[in-house]
Amino acid sequence: MRLLLGSFVTFLLAATIGLSATWLTLTRGVAFGSLTIGAWTAWPKSGSQDIDPYAHATIARDGELPIGIGDGVAFVARTDDAGHEFDGRCTFTLSGMTPPARYWTVTLYNLQGGLVANAINRHGFTSEEILRSVDGRFTIAVAPQARPGNWLPTGGIERFVLVWRLYDTPIGVAATTMKEGPMPAVERKGCT
Repeated sequence: MRLLLGSFVTFLLAATIGLSATWLTLTRGVAFGSLTIGAWTAWPKSGSQDIDPYAHATIARDGELPIGIGDGVAFVARTDDAGHEFDGRCTFTLSGMTPPARYWTVTLYNLQGGLVANAINRHGFTSEEILRSVDGRFTIAVAPQARPGNWLPTGGIERFVLVWRLYDTPIGVAATTMKEGPMPAVERKGCT
């Protein structure tokens, strides 16, 4: 009887630990097969057959359709380069260059994956509409109040996520060769 009770407790403990670890991995994200450049993290194999089981389960749970490996890659930022979580009441800047890509978009989402409501209905920028300096660099202000130049309004929400999608880029094909590729720096400038 003692052996049976001990076996049951051991099984229950192992199942609880295993299911809890899986739940945490799926809800908090995993770094298996990820590519991180500054504040930006991508999973280049998420649109391929080589996807890891945890990323596959996360995609199935969220219902998102990943970019195919031959089409491009999506980078996600949840914090600035210093590790501060994005707060829609603060001002953040995205500045610098991007890796080579035929086309890119940057979009602001709430934590539920929806577009952030704002008065001017601007939810992102594309590579074709961004204002750049002479050397090709750009700065995007992500802030609750209007700013001159490239301004992405946060609507004053508490938390948000930025997604940078690169289309027709070498990162989607050979992710390991682009570890040092340029991605825009993300910096917090202040809070209201």
